[in-house]
Amino acid sequence: MNQNNDKTIMMLPGAFCSASIFANFRDHFAAQCWTVLTPELRHHDQGPGQPTDPRLAQTGLGDYVADLGVLIAELPQPPVLLGHSMGGLLAQLLAAKGLARALILLTPAPTWGMLPASDNEIAAAMGLMSIGPFWEQSLDAAFEIAAENSLNCLAPAGQREVFAQFVPESGRALFESLFWMFDPGRASYVNPVMVDCPVLAIAGGRDRVITPATVHQVADKYLEQATYLEFADMGHMLLQEDGWRDVASACMDWLNLT
Repeated sequence: MNQNNDKTIMMLPGAFCSASIFANFRDHFAAQCWTVLTPELRHHDQGPGQPTDPRLAQTGLGDYVADLGVLIAELPQPPVLLGHSMGGLLAQLLAAKGLARALILLTPAPTWGMLPASDNEIAAAMGLMSIGPFWEQSLDAAFEIAAENSLNCLAPAGQREVFAQFVPESGRALFESLFWMFDPGRASYVNPVMVDCPVLAIAGGRDRVITPATVHQVADKYLEQATYLEFADMGHMLLQEDGWRDVASACMDWLNLT
C-alpha cells in the first residue's frame, strides 16, 4: 500500500450479519497496525431477544450506502473497503462514488445485470419468492438453510456459533440485489468505469451462495484493475472457517503490493 496513505480499512458485513462476523479479520488487521472500522448496517444492531426494528423492512441498499458514505466523509481520506457478500456489493456502490482507496470483495453479491450462475443461486431466489411479498418484510435467517449453504464448510458446533451472530435482514435490500430486473431504481447498479481503484475479488471454491463463477464475473467487470483469487476448499463464510488466516493474509499481501 502506498506509504502516503494511512492504513484505515472499513469492513462491511453481508446480509443477515452483524459487524461481529469480522472479529477474526479485525484482530488480524489491527495486529498489523491497521485502523479497523466495523460499522453496523442500519437497524442491524439489536441485541439477542430484542424485537426487530420495523423500519428494517423498508431499508434499501441506498440507505446502507448513504449511512456508510457519511462515515467515510468523516475520515481524512477514503479507506480500503473490505466487503463480504452483500457487503461486497455495498463496497462497489461506494467505490463508484469515489469513496474507496481499494476494494477487497469477499464472495461479493452480484451487481445489477448479473444473472445467477448456478442452480443454488437460482434456488435461493426462488426460496424468497415462495414466502410472498418478502420485499415488504424483515426476514429472519433459518438455521437449516444456512447450515446447508452459507455455513456448509463449518463443523456443526461452528455452524451454531456463527449462526448465533446472525440478525434479521431487509427484504427490500435482498429484492434490490437478487431481483434487480424488477427494481426501477436500479439500486444495485454499479458503473465499473466509475470505480477507479484496485480491486481484489476472492471466491470460495465450495461456496453455494455466491459461486466462483459469479465472483469471476464481478472481477471481470473491472478488467485490469482486478485480481481474482479462489480458495478451493472454502465456502461462503470464509471469514470464520478454518482457513480464514490464509484469506486474511492474502488480503494483506495484496494490499502491500497495491
